[in-house]
Formats: sequence, C-alpha cells, structure tokens
Amino acid sequence: MTVKKIWAVDHQCGHQAEHDLSGRPADRRAGFARWLADRECTDCWRADRTDDAEAKAAWRDKQRAAEQAEADEWTRRYGMPPLEGSERAVPWAVRCRHQLLAAAYTALVVEGDTDEADWAEVEEAARTITRAGWWIDQREAEPGDLPELLVAATDDDRPTENPFL
Repeated sequence: MTVKKIWAVDHQCGHQAEHDLSGRPADRRAGFARWLADRECTDCWRADRTDDAEAKAAWRDKQRAAEQAEADEWTRRYGMPPLEGSERAVPWAVRCRHQLLAAAYTALVVEGDTDEADWAEVEEAARTITRAGWWIDQREAEPGDLPELLVAATDDDRPTENPFL
C-alpha cells in the first residue's frame, strides 16, 4: 500500500481543500498536512494580502522614511561623505551603508575583539567609498566581512577594466 498523495485539509479559515503532496517525501506528508491545517487556505491567504495593498504600501513607505531619517542623521553625526549615483540609488545606498556599518560595528567591536582604534580605520576606509552602487552591492554582505571588502574596494592595484570584455 502506498502513502496517499492527495490530502483533504480542513484549513483554519473553515475551508477544505485538496492538496497534492506528491512532491514531498512520503514520511513528511502527514506532518505537512497538519501544518497546512493551521493556516488559511490559498484563496483566503491571497485575499488577505491583496485587499490591503494600499495599506501595505503606505506602511512600507513609512518604514522606509523612518530608516532614511535614521540613516541621514547617522551620516551627519559620523561625517560620512555624500554618495554619488542616481536619484533613486543614493537614498537606498545611504540606508545600506548605515545598516552595514552599524551591523559591522556590533559584530566587530561590541561582540568581537576589534578595538575602537582599529574600527576608526575601518570607518575611514568606508568614507573613501562614495559610489552608491558599491554600497547597494554590499547590502547582503556579512558584517564581519566589511574590513576585507573595504580593502578590496580601495586596492589601487586591481584592474580598472573588466578583463572579460
């Protein structure tokens, strides 16, 4: 006898739906079906998310404005230079730079063994990078990698042209 592949699930919202769980290993289907039962059905889930699109956009804009204000204040307080780039890229890059440097400070100084003098060198290297695109490209970097990334970005010996073109 084979483990069933189509499961009838009574969802939290009160709807029942059949789910094809054949893409899951046989020994994980029952657990996944229980997990599905604790959630809304697909139609209810979509309805909850699409009806309030304007409210979500307003919330996102409010969050982004708060992050931008915090990043602008931080930029002013720590004497970071203005960034160069497009009208859309610069505010985004300012937020990315703030988030990365703040996370790196926490990882390296607060939780790590970097002293304030060494951190000052990292901060100075960061001040030399004014291209908005560089900061945007590093937005998902590990905070502890920042010193190495800054060294790579400020290395004058690296080729300035793309060797693959």
